[in-house]
Amino acid sequence: MTNPLLSDRILCSVEKPARYTGNELNSVVKDKNSIDIRFAMCFPDVYEIGMSHLGIQIIYEQLNRRTDTWCERVYSPWPDLTKLMKEEGIPLFALESQDPVKEFDILGITLQYELCYTNVLQILDLSGIALRAADRTESDPVVIGGGPCVYNPEPIAPFFDLFYIGESETVMDMVVDLRRDMKRSGRTREEFIHEAGKIPGIYAPGLYTPAYHEDGTIASFNPVYPDLPCRIERQVCTDLDSAPYPQKPIVPYIRPTQDRVVLEILRGCIRGCRFCQAGMVYRPLRERSLETLKSYARSMLAETGYDEISLSSLSSSDYTHLEELITWLIDTYQKEHVNISLPSLRIDNFSLDVMGKVQDVRKSSLTFAPEAGTQRLRDVINKGITENDILTGASAAFSGGWDKVKFYFMLGLPTEQDEDRKGIAHLAQKVCETFYDEIPKEERHGSIDITVSTSFFVPKPFTPFQWAVMYDPDEYIGFAHTVRDEIRQMKNQKRIHYKWHEADATVLEGVFARGDRKVADVIERAYRLGALFDSWSDYFRYDIWLRAFEECGVDIDFYTKRVRSADEIFPWDFIDAGVTKQFLLREWNTATADGTVTPNCRQKCSGCGARRFRSGVCFEDSGKDALCLEKNGGES
Repeated sequence: MTNPLLSDRILCSVEKPARYTGNELNSVVKDKNSIDIRFAMCFPDVYEIGMSHLGIQIIYEQLNRRTDTWCERVYSPWPDLTKLMKEEGIPLFALESQDPVKEFDILGITLQYELCYTNVLQILDLSGIALRAADRTESDPVVIGGGPCVYNPEPIAPFFDLFYIGESETVMDMVVDLRRDMKRSGRTREEFIHEAGKIPGIYAPGLYTPAYHEDGTIASFNPVYPDLPCRIERQVCTDLDSAPYPQKPIVPYIRPTQDRVVLEILRGCIRGCRFCQAGMVYRPLRERSLETLKSYARSMLAETGYDEISLSSLSSSDYTHLEELITWLIDTYQKEHVNISLPSLRIDNFSLDVMGKVQDVRKSSLTFAPEAGTQRLRDVINKGITENDILTGASAAFSGGWDKVKFYFMLGLPTEQDEDRKGIAHLAQKVCETFYDEIPKEERHGSIDITVSTSFFVPKPFTPFQWAVMYDPDEYIGFAHTVRDEIRQMKNQKRIHYKWHEADATVLEGVFARGDRKVADVIERAYRLGALFDSWSDYFRYDIWLRAFEECGVDIDFYTKRVRSADEIFPWDFIDAGVTKQFLLREWNTATADGTVTPNCRQKCSGCGARRFRSGVCFEDSGKDALCLEKNGGES
């Protein structure tokens, strides 16, 4: 489709012009004159990243099934095109129709990570939409945010009209129905936002007011109108088999980050890692049936021509029918040389037989995430694996022919000491020794290659570690240097490669993760100063952010290094995500007291609160769970 807004001259002058042309295989084009609602679904990052996101594909499928709605896609233009669009007054457009975003009824923006917030402002700015919701007029689309970051939407609340708390398969159609009906009857934008705020799971931030104590903490948080709920309840899809799913995924012209068919086998997690937000807010674990997954796999591979399929989940090992599914995929598609990607395996559930079959077509490196270097700290974070599990899993991998292994750890975890950091190096050394001790020289395909990567821990809302303190960038770098220096002392140091994450970006992420509405001024100021694509190290400018914090009079340490009391009202406490604050506090106290491991959901119900959704793992064994729930105080 020809874009009337971008000339051939402009397209030929930017990197990867196919990011902006649309018309890909399986994209949906409708007659815009025959529909009621135009919905622009935006991923606020570059095309290659956004095209790899399953959530947008699900929403795209869900909304385009409707005869009265046309959902199109929008991504952040790369800085080269952004510059030209501003210079030449070209508005941001949707890929399918190439029409300006400002002409749409709804602009939905998925918020997958905190460092995309300046990109959100870029989207609004290039679209000609006022950055602040309070400044918008009847001619502007209604701007709705969704995704994991909305479990604390307050740092970006002034930029959004609505937030969608939960999974799109639940009340998205209710939102679109309301917008359609009110548009037909001539109701105002303001009236729609008020009425939408009554839909379960929908939060209208402009209709709620926080009050603060003198020390800057929140005193209260209440709706402006009595007909709005005081708490917003997260919406959960209880039947994944009947939910919309993209069986004809869009095939891009350029290679996205994840260039394969994605098959979501389950949603949620049973493990209860105390640092993991996804493991808490996506509870309870719910599975798709084996027959449904087989049907989806057939359709997606046939409709796209891909030669790789990825089984997506937070913990693939926990899918009840994993081995049956993999066996079927291999038997059905091995002759067609379809590769099976199986991320998110737990090292204690490592199956040499299964992995050997999966990797028959193209063997690659294996990735494990012990997260902490000592058993004490792994227990504190409730990782639930032992050193023996790790070494046994590594041994099985080496016996199966793998000689490249990646390990992911975190630094700056609660109760962490130098001994725990040095333990990362010692664990990597033990893995090396396992390779050389157990694999005969004549059977080795090469030398062992171990990559150790560390990120810096960020406390997230709705986790037991939401009370944790953070550190200064220099302190984080010191932690990384401790690991690096200890690795250099290891016998097999040349076989261990070490990488660590940016410390200053971690601190910024921590501010956004637990910030309140006062942070919004900083985000807008940083954007005005030139902050953009902050999740890309080549573009991240911490000096800009420090200047923005200073000019806005906002203290970084207040959000990162301050000790929080058990009874403090958090900016996100008005959201009911399913897990109770009592459960999270109990887990926090357990972690900091003695690090006792909490059993996973299939071993014993811990009364987290997710049973209220009446689905998934909570009801796999109702009698046992009811008994355990009673023993744990009935926190549901």
